[in-house]
Amino acid sequence: MKQVSIYDAKTHLSSLVALVARGEEIVIAKNGLPLAKLVPLPNPLHPRRPAGAMGVTYIAPDFDETDADTVADFNGDH
Repeated sequence: MKQVSIYDAKTHLSSLVALVARGEEIVIAKNGLPLAKLVPLPNPLHPRRPAGAMGVTYIAPDFDETDADTVADFNGDH
């Protein structure tokens, strides 16, 4: 685990983030006292699937089309 000063962390943030992205952990210290740690975020094991929790497996092709009866109701035509 690498330790850097706050000044070095500000100066070299991009390169430190690149190291963290490769799996390294970096401690940021002030006057030699560790204050924070940069760590990589976990990668999801599988990509997210929208609506997977609700069990939706099909969306009709006309899903976004406006229903004429609904428009008539809003316009007061019924």
